[in-house]
Amino acid sequence: MSGALSAADLADLFLRFLALSLLSIGGAMSTAPEMHRYFVGERGWLSDAEFTASVALAQAAPGPNVLFVPVLGYQIAGLFGALAALVGILLPSTLLSLGVSRWGQARRATPGVMAFTSGFAPVTVGLLLATGWVLALPFVGDPAQRYGALALIGLTVLAMLRTRLAPIWLILAGGLAGAFGLV
Repeated sequence: MSGALSAADLADLFLRFLALSLLSIGGAMSTAPEMHRYFVGERGWLSDAEFTASVALAQAAPGPNVLFVPVLGYQIAGLFGALAALVGILLPSTLLSLGVSRWGQARRATPGVMAFTSGFAPVTVGLLLATGWVLALPFVGDPAQRYGALALIGLTVLAMLRTRLAPIWLILAGGLAGAFGLV
């Protein structure tokens, strides 16, 4: 159906993604069932197969999980649909994040903001450790890669604690170690 929408339908597409943005706790993928209900069932802008193919195509591509949104918009209304969908899904959450961070920055010395920040620091560290564990587990669990993976993890932690080296360089080093078969 690419490109066949009127200006009113394009505005509806934009407003739909605008509303979904505020409901997408856990990422845009959490609203995919509602997108399917509306775009396939209610509006008939996409078929089941087109919707599924759009999501699968975007998930197969490298990049953020939200890539399926402009792909859906493109399938519905071409480039203007992709733009409307992407701006619609990103605008509210971006403005909310900017507003909250500026509000918090202006009040960083207040007891409530200090308590909130202090309380979330261990949560953030815990989430990062859990993510690291999930990513490392396949390599640490494989006897052929276990020692190389543990050595790379240890060297990375040591470098992060002892130097001011940007993490991207350590990621690059890990990628090169993997490419050369060292882990």
